[in-house]
Amino acid sequence: MKNRFLILISLLNLFLFNCKEETSKPKVEQIRFENIYDANAALGRAINLGNALEAPNEGEWGVTIQDNYLSMIREKGFTGVRIPIRWSAHTTETAPFTIFPDFLARVDHVVNLALENDLVVVINIHHFEEIFTHPEENKAKLLSIWTQLSEHYKDFPQNLFFEILNEPHNKLTAELWNNYLAECLTLIREHNPDRPVVIGTANWGGISDMNKLVVPEGEENLILTIHYYEPFQFTHQGAEWTDGSDEWLGRKWLGTADEQYAVLQHFQQIKSFADARNMPVFLGEFGAYKKADMASRATWTSFIVNSAGQFGFSWAYWEFCSGFGIYNPADGTWNTYLVNALIQE
Repeated sequence: MKNRFLILISLLNLFLFNCKEETSKPKVEQIRFENIYDANAALGRAINLGNALEAPNEGEWGVTIQDNYLSMIREKGFTGVRIPIRWSAHTTETAPFTIFPDFLARVDHVVNLALENDLVVVINIHHFEEIFTHPEENKAKLLSIWTQLSEHYKDFPQNLFFEILNEPHNKLTAELWNNYLAECLTLIREHNPDRPVVIGTANWGGISDMNKLVVPEGEENLILTIHYYEPFQFTHQGAEWTDGSDEWLGRKWLGTADEQYAVLQHFQQIKSFADARNMPVFLGEFGAYKKADMASRATWTSFIVNSAGQFGFSWAYWEFCSGFGIYNPADGTWNTYLVNALIQE
């Protein structure tokens, strides 16, 4: 009886392993880029599938990714998607911090749908809150997650990009972040020697600590990502998660010469930093919250997109269907002001 039980357990484990392998297999042809600049150009015009897989559990923040979202995004003229993912909430509590198979299968499903719709895909580690408050205690978990993801996605086409960590901040200082990203990159390269990898900056991913970022030597497949929400008191007016933001309500962005100059100065700083390190630039997040007036949101968004194009940046608007969103899932309508600002023909 005991032997029969062990045989059944072995067969079940084999079945689950085969199911996992079948789920993880890419369902599209392999794509290779000539260089990292071509890869970044293919990413082009992207949108963040925010508030979904980076919530503690998908749906808890009001967004569940529907299958048709990916085809809708492609049909609107976007060429890529960035998928923020809270892997840290979906692993075992202790080493080796194994990612739960059902969550991995869910991510695979979304990634495959995006690839099948000819979208370039960026997946990241998002809202790993513990590593920002206790970095040394959570470093092993970060490395373990990338060890698993690197192995799992090694056979996926090159138009699946990896982004190591979203917006390092707090006690994950610039110095620590430089060390951690280098170690993560070493793990990634064991199975993905040519995959485009996106790296950001400390202190919330903006330009403030950009010059503190140390880019590992010998790399030819890195993309610099910068998140841009300037002027912050305009883009985040009334944002419930930002202290004092109600005091900023009513601020406008009219596209004056001074307002435009401030953006262009920032973009020039970003480009100069990236050019000196032979990296293209991905504006990984930008957007203005819904409590700003629509005319200002559209004007600002249009100028950011135009300026990014002039500087050769790819970009991903934040985000698809929530507080910054361009689509209302409740009634199936698009915000045409923002869509037109983003997709300019």
